[in-house]
Amino acid sequence: MEITRRELLWGAAGTGLLLGAPALVRAQQIFRAYPFSLGVAAGDASADGFVLWTRLAPEPLEQHGGMPMAPIPVQWEVAADAGFRTIAAKGEALARPELAHSVHVEVAGLQADRPYWYRFTCGRERSVRGRVKTLPAAGTPIDKARFLVAGCQHYEQGLYTAYAHAAREEADFLFHYGDYIYEGRGNTVALDYNGNPRKFLRAHIGEEPFSLDDYRRRYAQYKTDADLQAAHAATGWYATFDDHEVQNNWVADRDQNGTPPEAFLLRRAAAFQAWYEHMPVRSSAIPKGGAIQAYRRARFGDLLDLHLLDTRQFRTDQPCDDGFKPRCAGWDAADAQVLGSPQEAWLSRNLAEGKARWNAIAQQVMVMPLDRRTGDEPEPIRNMDSWAGYDRPRERLLASFAGHGNVVVLTGDEHQNYAGELRTRAGQGEAVAVEFVSTSISSGGDGADLRAGSDRILARNPYLKYVNDRRGYLLCEVTRDQWRAQFRTVDSVSEAGAPVKTARTAIVPHGRPELSFS
Repeated sequence: MEITRRELLWGAAGTGLLLGAPALVRAQQIFRAYPFSLGVAAGDASADGFVLWTRLAPEPLEQHGGMPMAPIPVQWEVAADAGFRTIAAKGEALARPELAHSVHVEVAGLQADRPYWYRFTCGRERSVRGRVKTLPAAGTPIDKARFLVAGCQHYEQGLYTAYAHAAREEADFLFHYGDYIYEGRGNTVALDYNGNPRKFLRAHIGEEPFSLDDYRRRYAQYKTDADLQAAHAATGWYATFDDHEVQNNWVADRDQNGTPPEAFLLRRAAAFQAWYEHMPVRSSAIPKGGAIQAYRRARFGDLLDLHLLDTRQFRTDQPCDDGFKPRCAGWDAADAQVLGSPQEAWLSRNLAEGKARWNAIAQQVMVMPLDRRTGDEPEPIRNMDSWAGYDRPRERLLASFAGHGNVVVLTGDEHQNYAGELRTRAGQGEAVAVEFVSTSISSGGDGADLRAGSDRILARNPYLKYVNDRRGYLLCEVTRDQWRAQFRTVDSVSEAGAPVKTARTAIVPHGRPELSFS
């Protein structure tokens, strides 16, 4: 019988298993390749701790990441200094094959409002070092916060240059609004939004994912990117998902292809498990019965309440058969939902009872009901996959914002930067909040300062104040008196090394939902 390389390298552990020892591999052996190839991450910070993440994958694109089908002990350390001279916490966790040998360590008992450094060790191998900050304790007087908003990172459409710059911003945390992966099959033919050829950069490996192994492989490919790894290692993340983590424009138990719900839910369950396996989120997010608990709240002293929403799992089907469409009866359907009743009530209660200086609504799809006409179309056109296709849920959402004077909505999905006022009555009523839409990291390619037709969209939507079509991220600097949002952009994601710049800075004064620019 021929002995494979993997059997030889894992021989000692394998012999123990065959002799009836506990199904646990003590990682004293030498890995064939570096096991921390997907980097490290931290997230879901609280005042006394956070989640630490890694995944053992010496051969990340092979089946099982090149790992044996047995639990592997992984040691972790949290230090009060970058040199790991003062260890604040340490322990051992099991990287289990049931979870793709990922590790989620929920660290607690630390000091509030300070940075920590962390790393993992397995056998003779050690991970890179990561940095994460605990939150100021809820209610503690805080003068400022500095954080990032990012997402939409199509691997095939651009380099992750923006993440390299984001890693150097010294942010308190990063909110990721979703579309961490894209589900399309590999394609070596690169086209822009208009179907014109553009520079080929890199391709997905494999077909469109449907199974758990498919999704694991897609995440592994994305996470091998060095710039993405740097952004994870630089600060803690609050991760949410949008549609492409499963399939484009899915909602609830429906996909865009008419798949029977019972079949689609199997795919969704696999996608949810893979998302959990690769995100620094708490065990409360482990999928149960094919569903996942994703909406949650983080409290940054008395300065900022961060309400993280799920706009996919409980939403009713898009009206007008989805897409960018003129008015149809479904726009104001009485039974329409975006958040679902329990989540909607949870958010309203948080806003009513909260005492923070600012409320940040961290979610995925645009709330502004923009008229998207760029030509001479006779009827207004809306994006049915955004809140614009759901009049009654949107008006309920805006009603919950009214009177606070401190609500800022953080959004993604559009692959452009937008800033505007959120007004009731489909944009014709009073302003109750502002919305910042952060552009994509790479989705859409290089882009331009303005996409064709943007001037007409601005003219038709007076509550919309700013549009930009470059790639990048949003940098928010929040004080007690104002919210400054810097639209940080790069001119190219098709060539490495593009510098970052601030395309525009938007300012919101506390107590008044209005925008000015500098």
